Amino acid sequence: MANLRRTAAALLATASALLPVSPTASAAPSPVLARESFDRLPLGPVTEGRDWTSDTSDGTLTVTRASTGHGRELRIRTEGNGRAFLVFPHLAPPGNSFWARMRLKVDAFPTAPDWAHWTLAEASGLDSPTLVRPLGGQYVPTEKRNFYGVGSDLGPTGDWTAWQTSAPATAGKWQCVEFHLDATDNRVTVYFDGVPQPDLTVSTDRHGGTTDPFIFPTFDKLKLGWQLYQSDPSPSSYDVRLDDIALSTRRIGGCAD
Repeated sequence: MANLRRTAAALLATASALLPVSPTASAAPSPVLARESFDRLPLGPVTEGRDWTSDTSDGTLTVTRASTGHGRELRIRTEGNGRAFLVFPHLAPPGNSFWARMRLKVDAFPTAPDWAHWTLAEASGLDSPTLVRPLGGQYVPTEKRNFYGVGSDLGPTGDWTAWQTSAPATAGKWQCVEFHLDATDNRVTVYFDGVPQPDLTVSTDRHGGTTDPFIFPTFDKLKLGWQLYQSDPSPSSYDVRLDDIALSTRRIGGCAD
């Protein structure tokens, strides 16, 4: 009888091992929504990559050898008040919230005209005209320099850029930039080189526009690059470098290294 029990147990274990197991039964979905390092793209002009396309007017995107000497990076160049963006067109973050991280260098910021306004990141959705600009800024003539600011346009809060003198925009320097769009409070938070920038935080009732609430659209697109809105700026052209882009449902990290 003992031998029969041992034989039955062995047969049961063998049968269990042969049963098909769903590969997704215990696997958690990846938090990464998109990633681009440009290392797998050919050198030269580019209009698209994995999960992204482009939006340009008087501007170009070019994959170049990294200025750091390792791998490749994206060079963005615009003329006048042109634009050149890398676009993630099929964004669908769970809970309408996500993190972004990128390495960024702007060769020069505008020094004219007064209050020249520029954008480096813009998130949008088809269900609302509101454009959310988690990273941009403005030339402030009274201070004679550029400052970073979170902004928005076309929504009920109007056209605004909440620049802060505590966040000067420094040209010619690589920075690791992170921003978090949190739909629970329509909150935008920004980090430079791993350090939070609380003065740049905006939310539903704390922003730079009208007294109306600031409400996110249902995000389906993110643009990263450069756009200057005023004509005849100085300098007359702009070069921006991007690398190590990642979008995720969780903070990606790596900026404090």
